[in-house]
Amino acid sequence: MRPTRHRLSTWLLALFLPLSLSLQSCAKEPDMPSQTDSVKTDIHTESIVLGMGCFWGAEKRLSEVNGVVDVESGYAGGDNKTAGYKEVLGLERAIQMGRSTERNHSEVIKVTYNPALVSLETLLITFWESHNPTQGDRQGNDIGTNYRSAIYYQSEDERLIANKTKTIYQPALTAAGLPNITTEIALLKNYITAEAYHQDYLKKNPNGYCGLGGTGVAYPGSDTVQHPRLNAEDLDYDRQLIVFEAETCPFCDKFKADILHFWKASTPIVATLNPQAPKGWTLKKALFATPTIVLFEKGKEVSRYTGYNGDSPRFWKWLGFRLLTEQQRNIAFEQGTERAFTGSHLDETRPGYFTDPITGENLFRSDTKFKSGTGWPSFFNPVEGAITEHSDITFGMERVEVRSTSSGIHLGHVFNDGPAPSFKRYCINGNVLNFVPDKVND
Repeated sequence: MRPTRHRLSTWLLALFLPLSLSLQSCAKEPDMPSQTDSVKTDIHTESIVLGMGCFWGAEKRLSEVNGVVDVESGYAGGDNKTAGYKEVLGLERAIQMGRSTERNHSEVIKVTYNPALVSLETLLITFWESHNPTQGDRQGNDIGTNYRSAIYYQSEDERLIANKTKTIYQPALTAAGLPNITTEIALLKNYITAEAYHQDYLKKNPNGYCGLGGTGVAYPGSDTVQHPRLNAEDLDYDRQLIVFEAETCPFCDKFKADILHFWKASTPIVATLNPQAPKGWTLKKALFATPTIVLFEKGKEVSRYTGYNGDSPRFWKWLGFRLLTEQQRNIAFEQGTERAFTGSHLDETRPGYFTDPITGENLFRSDTKFKSGTGWPSFFNPVEGAITEHSDITFGMERVEVRSTSSGIHLGHVFNDGPAPSFKRYCINGNVLNFVPDKVND
């Protein structure tokens, strides 16, 4: 029998507590005990079992609370005393089909905490703020009794605190236009530890995103900042990108540093810390992670991109599939070629820049364009750093492919038969170029 996570965590905490308390000396904990009071070989802990929908994000969110010793994913509240993940899902299918009246488990987390460092009330405030407790048998797009919101208590004091915090939070939700809380508050029944692969899932599988939940409504009196929803009147109703972020999300910071800070695309984009769509606009399903980039058209979500781990070409490809025509997608992502003399911009000679159709980055200046007679827009020099070159041996030929640096899309090929001074001919598909003329001063 392996040692329980509770025992292991308690041993580790006892070993490293003096160091951790010194690092926490600036934390806002008015009732935090001194180091000499806290250094004990046997630290008293308590636990509470909470259901917040899928336990992956819930586990990550509660584990970040100061004073929490351990968070374990599990199942609770159902009739089966030995159920696992497959049994829970199987029973839920039977319930939805009307073939069973058995009480199913809810996906839960068991939060073990040091009450000398954090109170149950503080944990429950995080619980209420970190998911939507008004949705009944669902959480976001996860639908079923196994995703119900729940607080499973083990003592009368826990029951009283659970109901007290629920009573305090409801008026704030009502004021924000949300319905009544549907959270089940009941005595803990048949708790089962989830399978090993479910434990610390988002730590083992971050995939470039941070867990997210909640309604954006702060618990009354908490120090959580309630970020306002975006105003639809300030946005582009026809087509608008919205980046849903979180305050402590390194992947959000990376998306900003790599993409958002250099945004030149024609599609407007805006970032928000509120997880709700602008009033009057609709999300297809609730958000579960940040960053999530949602494309709205006519005030409705048409596509979303969840998570960002530094793979910018992947993000631009997602956006390109939404913005480009079928012919453009064939060229950009399948290395297709338009027929000679059929593409755009063949006769464009105005001063300006030819740009990437997705990112908006400059690719070629019009004064480097020349008439090659080939039937494709041709240039003797690109903008510095705007393109990358790649070996292409398709169709039994040896050629040099040209791609956009910013989005990674295919543009065309480069040949050594151009004019001075470079003697290069960048033969580009006009249909994957946008043209932005220079501004004329009045």
